[in-house]
Amino acid sequence: LQYAKTQNPVLNSQFNVWQRGTTSATITGFSKTYMIDRWWGCAIGTGSFYATRQPTGDTTNLPNIQYCARVQRTASTTNTVVQQFTQPIETLNSVPFAGKSVTLSFYARAGANYSAASNALNYQLLSGTGTDESQFAGFTGQVAVISQTATLTTTWQRFSYTATIGATATELAIVFNNTPVGTAGANDYYEVTGVQLELGSVANTYQPNGATYQAIVTGKQ
Repeated sequence: LQYAKTQNPVLNSQFNVWQRGTTSATITGFSKTYMIDRWWGCAIGTGSFYATRQPTGDTTNLPNIQYCARVQRTASTTNTVVQQFTQPIETLNSVPFAGKSVTLSFYARAGANYSAASNALNYQLLSGTGTDESQFAGFTGQVAVISQTATLTTTWQRFSYTATIGATATELAIVFNNTPVGTAGANDYYEVTGVQLELGSVANTYQPNGATYQAIVTGKQ
């Protein structure tokens, strides 16, 4: 499926599609676990966390976005390894962004017990020079085009950052990382939705990828 160059290449970016179930998807240890369609996670060590679909419940700060992904540390765990939540973007949909200025944007908020120091959530846009590689193993020629930290509150905020992708990039990935501390409370989570990558230096109004439902849920992940 060929997409327009200016179209958001992030599939299932508002987390509507959950064929694996919307109640939970537990990630334990350093292994790639598919959670939500087109998204996967891993714990960089022996920790565990899980993801659930939640209603955004906010028509003021999040107009027209019904769902979000809640990435939650398992209650009472004391493991403090990095939790990674990511989507690789296929080469076909990455190449049109090579050599271009792009803006990555998303909405996020923290749970009442979110434990990362300073309420930090790291977000990255990675590029590589291979073809449809798994970011879990690392891209060939991997570069962190964007690596920034969002400071979350319990209210939805939109975050964005602009950078230029290298001219030889042939694959991209969007990555969220958080590093918990202490013992997990009942609401040690963050929520994210409206993930968008676009050409240019401005975060425009969020638009999901225009692919059909079938295009989102079929093909390589």
